[in-house]
Amino acid sequence: MPQEVFHHTFANGLTFLAERMEHVRSAAVNFLVPAGCVYDPPEYAGIGSVLSDLITRGAGQRDSRELSLALDNLGLDRDESVGSMHMRFWGATLARNLPAVLEIYADILRRPHLPEDELEPVQALALQDLQSLEDEPRQKVLIELRKLHHPTPLGQDRRGTPEGIEAITPRAVQAHYRRLFQPQGTILSVAGNIEWQPLLDLVGRLFGDWKPGEQPALKLGSKPAQRGHIAKETTQTQIALAYPSVPIGDPDYYAALGAVNVLSGGMSARLFTEIREKRGLCYAVWATYQTFKDRASILCYAGTTNERAQETLDVTLAELKRLQEGVESEEVERVQAGLKSSLIMQEESTSSRAGSLASDWYYLGRVRSFDEIQAAINGLAPESILRYLHRYPARDFTIVTLGPKPLEIRE
Repeated sequence: MPQEVFHHTFANGLTFLAERMEHVRSAAVNFLVPAGCVYDPPEYAGIGSVLSDLITRGAGQRDSRELSLALDNLGLDRDESVGSMHMRFWGATLARNLPAVLEIYADILRRPHLPEDELEPVQALALQDLQSLEDEPRQKVLIELRKLHHPTPLGQDRRGTPEGIEAITPRAVQAHYRRLFQPQGTILSVAGNIEWQPLLDLVGRLFGDWKPGEQPALKLGSKPAQRGHIAKETTQTQIALAYPSVPIGDPDYYAALGAVNVLSGGMSARLFTEIREKRGLCYAVWATYQTFKDRASILCYAGTTNERAQETLDVTLAELKRLQEGVESEEVERVQAGLKSSLIMQEESTSSRAGSLASDWYYLGRVRSFDEIQAAINGLAPESILRYLHRYPARDFTIVTLGPKPLEIRE
């Protein structure tokens, strides 16, 4: 069945994307608002996360309880989150309920109450979220890795700091909202059993008169450091490292994806096999790909005991470097099977499709077709992955550890 993807950019800069999936009875909606944590002022670090909670506590003619009840009555499975570049609002429900859902989200994005009397409870929740990191060493070491690996403010964490959260005032929240919430740069995507023209007319009525503002400039600073250690008396050591890769718009993107999946695409992948299965060095090890528009990285993590931490780091680095010696045809076939399986499952999910529409448009300025992606996956070969690895070998590592003592870096 051919894909039916539609696009319209309104005069105020709002991008609207939709994909018709007539074989389903549901629909999903996804908003990407350029209000990620990179835009949090240093003195209010974490204000984006506070705003993402507060913004759903009353909007338009509904107070907080009425708003939640209205969305619940529509059967909307929903959430909001803050990433590096965007604040994301998404939901999935029956296709017939989509117009009512969009009406409510127009209120949330354009007419939020931001109630002053609810700021303190939201701050308390944000501080609890920060405090919980003390019980999640894996998260803590990965947060520190991103801070050190990326130029500021790309490595900022959405949770902010205790000082930043406590300093937030109602006026600061309102100013942050006014500065960042606007149609220019916002992407609305919908996927499901929809009709394009009536939906386009509805979105035009709800958002067409949304006044654009000036998009805040993002100035990148320097990369903070390449080595870090968080001292913590514990029986385990957490190891996290990162090194440069190609961004999603690069011709070698799929080769980079292939390489990281050779490392960490299942229980037969190299890191799991060589470090955990053969040597029994760690209880968890993986690698993943992370991209921004103009840069990307491979992130790796291993959790182990203190006694085996140094060997775990040594073997992990050795495996990353060994990759550029070449990959086997059998490994590429396994990677292709995994990527195709993910693609097929995405085809069948309205939420996945709505998310992919928005992310493709943000990163690439277009929507990739299933045929294009499948052809790229089919085109993976040991030679193409090796070409990428020679262009971007595993080096220039940022390494962060968490445990009783630092480890020796033997590159």
